Amino acid sequence: MEFSLLLEYGWVLRVLIVLEGILAADNALVLAIMVKHLPEKERKKALFYGLAGAFVFRFASLFVISFLVDVWQVQAIGGIYLLFIALNHILRKVIFKNRINKDNKKPKKQSGFWMTVLKVEIADIAFAVDSILAAVALAIALPPTGLATIGGMDAGQFFIILTGGLIGVIIMRFAATWFVKILHAKPGLEIAAFMIVGWVGVKLMVLTLSHPDLAVIPTEFAHSTGWKLFFYSVLVLIALGGWFLSKEDKDVREHVEEELEKELKEEDKVKENQF
Repeated sequence: MEFSLLLEYGWVLRVLIVLEGILAADNALVLAIMVKHLPEKERKKALFYGLAGAFVFRFASLFVISFLVDVWQVQAIGGIYLLFIALNHILRKVIFKNRINKDNKKPKKQSGFWMTVLKVEIADIAFAVDSILAAVALAIALPPTGLATIGGMDAGQFFIILTGGLIGVIIMRFAATWFVKILHAKPGLEIAAFMIVGWVGVKLMVLTLSHPDLAVIPTEFAHSTGWKLFFYSVLVLIALGGWFLSKEDKDVREHVEEELEKELKEEDKVKENQF
């Protein structure tokens, strides 16, 4: 395999790791809120079942997508979906300003254990779709390695998508707290991450429009060096903007730190009881 090819694959993998980390942290926060009302042992079980479901779904959907990835209708739906979730999230965060406000929240009837597990599974599936579509959009524009073919996809591209999916699950399980701290130190990164998701959606739409069955734009454009340089330059600028233009929200940070401290104390109590 040529060095330039390895470099391009390595770059896409690094982008995926960072994007998966930020999205997984945001998803982990949502799941933590969903299971918060359960007792400690049931909370861990619910998250474990949800994680197992996400793992199975990611693998199943990955193999399905490998056979459908060259269908322009699938590419179009994926691109539109990524643009939708990006715009929806940014509008809610920036324009409608959905903030944590414990005092104004009315108490809701809490779900039982299995209903909570079902909700976690559904949320995990939604998160998995976002993650896999973003990985697919980045991977299918990579030049084929020629090593082998899995479904209708080059083995190198398949490996990148598979690795991205695994990284998302691993981060949600083991490194979410660390990414959550980064998000609250640099809250602009969350907006930047969803802007990147939207930008990846644009990339998928470019692939759709350059598909041989449509050819709205030249077929070779989506794989051209100029487009790739422009795409990744904008992606890096979005990420840098999210990092350097962020202002820490002290109220949110203090609230999150309090929640994390409570969770650590509860875990310590469980460990003490075990011994």
